[in-house]
Amino acid sequence: MSTPVDPASPAPPVASAAPVTAGTGAGPAAGPAAEARSGYRAVFAVPEFRAVFASHLTSMLGEVISQIALSVLVYRISGSPLLSALTFALGLLPYLVGGTLLAGIADRYPARRVLVVCDLLAAGLAAAMVVPGMPVAALLALRCLSAAIGPVFSGTRAATLGDILGEGDLFVLGRSVIRIVSQSAQLAGFAVGGVLLVAVAPRTVLMITVVTFLGSALVLRFGTRRRPARAAAAPGRPGRLLGSSLAGTAALLADRRIRALLLLSWLPPMFVVAPEALATPYADALGLGPAGLGLLMVGMPVGAITSEVLVGSLLSPRARARLTLPVAVAAMLPAVGFLARPSLVPALVCLMLAGAGISYTLGLDQWFIEAVPDHIRGSAMTLMTAGLMTTQGLGMALAGVAAEFWPVHRVVAGAGVLGTVCVLLVVAEVRRTARAAG
Repeated sequence: MSTPVDPASPAPPVASAAPVTAGTGAGPAAGPAAEARSGYRAVFAVPEFRAVFASHLTSMLGEVISQIALSVLVYRISGSPLLSALTFALGLLPYLVGGTLLAGIADRYPARRVLVVCDLLAAGLAAAMVVPGMPVAALLALRCLSAAIGPVFSGTRAATLGDILGEGDLFVLGRSVIRIVSQSAQLAGFAVGGVLLVAVAPRTVLMITVVTFLGSALVLRFGTRRRPARAAAAPGRPGRLLGSSLAGTAALLADRRIRALLLLSWLPPMFVVAPEALATPYADALGLGPAGLGLLMVGMPVGAITSEVLVGSLLSPRARARLTLPVAVAAMLPAVGFLARPSLVPALVCLMLAGAGISYTLGLDQWFIEAVPDHIRGSAMTLMTAGLMTTQGLGMALAGVAAEFWPVHRVVAGAGVLGTVCVLLVVAEVRRTARAAG
């Protein structure tokens, strides 16, 4: 995790340029000076970011592996598919609680301290799951506590990237790298976790995740700089943590521009996850075996990783800003293709195209950090993360409920149509707030 920086120590040099309004009228983009310095190589040239990257890679692999191991452990103890599935659901649902009630932590305390403590708590909770004889209810409760920590950690880290990389294009590309790592870790983590569970017991695998969280804490403690708490200079903040968190959330949602950008970050993923959530019944309807299902499950992550790398590497900040809104809408459209009940290969193409739509967030990240006041940036990033995870979980649940009444391919196509309408409404609001902001 990362800590606030020593105020006497200047931040590492970052690209800075006067913002330029994008051609879409949706928000500012970085100017030519920033474009000249943009690129993933420039991001990795910052030593602190390399530490954050190593920490995220380590802890993300541990998190994915622990999900599989805990699911298997719960199933072996209880014999219940429902309780086993709950271990995954409980990784999403507490995000809303943690992201609203604990968001103030990200701004009230030094960032590095928050990040390291979150990693240590995650390690302690994973270690508690290893205790022999731990009942299923206790395991699920530990999973809830671990998930509630997630948005605080993610929001604090995202805000710290602004301190490490500045608020220009390097910040956008740094956030892109974090997303790429998350998608890649899902692909690698599930594979590694499956292999480990063949060789060793689930509790042994959970002990490995304890080591990954401890390793992440060490990297952040000694690889990042100390920075003061953001909220120290913020006027009129309530003294208590809960009041501070709720006041920060209310202030963010009361701002029309920030609210529109938050909705733009939440709604597309909420609808895009429908085909992924229903991949298993869809594969069954087509008569596909485990190999076919596996291919469908990797479609979105592969599309997301590919688009992030290409858009971040090949397009300038101004070009990415112009594409933000069209791509956000276009991400909904591949799901409509499921109305034709495509076979394996066309369905896989649709999933990859839907995953590629994640590249709209590169432009969105820049607009968001420019719209949010610095003293509540940590709370804003925490709220964005919590809302993103919650809406995805809600989207998966609603898709599953709808599939109880209608054919899977029609539910997926319907999600694409409804998502297109909703995102178009949000896009119109984003444009209006951009014009109002001048």
